[in-house]
Amino acid sequence: MTLGEKIKEARKEAGLSQEQLAEKMSVSRSAIAKWETDKGIPDVNNLKVMSQLLGVSIDYLLDDGEKISFNEIKEPINLEDFEKTGKCRDKKDAACLAKHKDASAIYALIPTKKMTTAEKIFDFLVQPGIVDVLDRFKELAGFYLVEKGSRQYFVKVTNDFITTNELAEKVSGNKFVLGDHKYRKGYKIL
Repeated sequence: MTLGEKIKEARKEAGLSQEQLAEKMSVSRSAIAKWETDKGIPDVNNLKVMSQLLGVSIDYLLDDGEKISFNEIKEPINLEDFEKTGKCRDKKDAACLAKHKDASAIYALIPTKKMTTAEKIFDFLVQPGIVDVLDRFKELAGFYLVEKGSRQYFVKVTNDFITTNELAEKVSGNKFVLGDHKYRKGYKIL
């Protein structure tokens, strides 16, 4: 969905006409029309005002179609407080399970970097798989798909934080793409 489509949809959800939104923002109706048809882009100040009037985040408006919604919760953790038990293979698994005890299913995810052409060439010339290995060392995180009823969450666990994002689109199958990574379901924790 484009920025213009999101503006139009949010405006309609708020029950406002183009004229009403324009009046509240102190801009012309034609400016709203341009933004909604992607023939223009609101400046930062107008984006701030618009997001408040329409009850949506600026992140939502500017999102380029990723599957993650912007309902992100990032909480500090001490990974040493968790013990691996049951199907948990490490402390990151245990932290995800402890945070999402009410989940109906939790899958560990195996990430693979989507490579640019330059990265593919580098990977081929130096050592096949090296770009992916370097990417994993950079992250040093555990990734999980958590299912709670009809909702799904993408969870990232590092040594210091657990970050939970609700998925805007339901993931089906064993593989999916988020941002610049492909993810494959691994072992099931819960």
